[in-house]
Formats: sequence, C-alpha cells, structure tokens
Amino acid sequence: MTYQSHADIGGQDGYGRVIPEPEGELFHAAWERQALGLTLATEAMRVWNLDMSRSARETLPDHPALTYYEIRIKALERLLIERGLVGPDEIAAGRMLHPARPGLPVLRAGDVPAVLAKGSPTLRPATVPARFAVGEPVRLRAAAVAHHTRLPGYARGKTGHIDQLRGVHVFADTHSQGLGEQPCWLYTVVFSARELWGSDAAPNHSVSIDAWEPYLEPVS
Repeated sequence: MTYQSHADIGGQDGYGRVIPEPEGELFHAAWERQALGLTLATEAMRVWNLDMSRSARETLPDHPALTYYEIRIKALERLLIERGLVGPDEIAAGRMLHPARPGLPVLRAGDVPAVLAKGSPTLRPATVPARFAVGEPVRLRAAAVAHHTRLPGYARGKTGHIDQLRGVHVFADTHSQGLGEQPCWLYTVVFSARELWGSDAAPNHSVSIDAWEPYLEPVS
C-alpha cells in the first residue's frame, strides 16, 4: 500500500488563509484538554515513539476534515489498537472490557511538569564527521518516500546551500518505522524563494529548512 501523508501540504493551494488564533488560547473545548492528557499519558508507556505517533496522525484517511485534537485522538485509538493495548470493542463501548497489560510505566499527575520540562531531546554524540560544510551547495532528494519523513514535498529536488550544522540528531525516518534512532547530521539548508516557488516569488526572499544528511545530495 502506498504511504500517503495528509499533513505534507506546504506550498499547496486550496487550503485558504492561515488565520492566527489569539495568543494563549490553548483549547476550544474541555475534551481537548483531556485529549492532550491522554496523549501524554500513553506516550509515557513507551510502546511507541514520537515519530511513530506522527506517522499515525498524518496517514489518517480523514485527516483533512479533522481538527488538531481530533487528529490526536483518532491516531491514539489507532496506535492503542495496533499494539494490542485496547480492543476495538473497548473503543466502541468507551470503557475497559479486557484486562490491562501489566508492567507498563505510568505517568503520575505530579510528575507531568517535570516530564514536560525535560521534553524529548534528540541530540546525540557525533560518531562520524559531517559530509557537508557551511556554504556548500546541495540538492534535496527528489524521489517519493514510502514512509514518514520530515522532508517537505515542496523542497524535493530543489537546490540550496548549507547555512548551519545543527549536530547529530535522531533520524525521524527510521525512528518512525521502528528501525532505531540511526542518528544523522542535521543541517539548515537555505533556498531562494524562486527556487521553490518559481519566478512569481520575491527575488530577495529565502526559505530555511532543517534537513538530515540522508536527504541531501552534492551538487556537481
């Protein structure tokens, strides 16, 4: 089955204007607060990782019609069922019908502030030198990707230059597939707006993208 991300919509038409919401407006309904709590509590079980959850969210077939927290709940249901933590009958009933899996970590309410403050650092020690240097021209991989990736579709096959080296980080593409962290060098790559959008773009505008080394090709 072809992998399709419904979240990779950068540069596409037909989605209307981006309308910023008031600063500090976190939830639109009480259930959204509960959705965030459920997300934190289930991620603390360490049955899946952040990139697996992103993959589950972006491949929801009704993703375009869902709100932010509806996407989180739908993906969470999928992950729980796929990993055998709940049954479809329990989702339908809205309550526990089968014994819980023993031995899973539990996130206590009192520990939430410390957990959120710690975050999920992705920086790892470098074991090999960076392949590319600041100022070097590079081209982003053009081929379609059959799994979760952080390489935006609008930049594939486009040429820019290395602006900064960001260190070695967990590689989202392999992490999302359960293939391990496989840390890689991460770079900030700068593209002219015209390289990405064509001659209608402003000539003095640019776009910066953080891209892992496997996304990049040298420009001969």
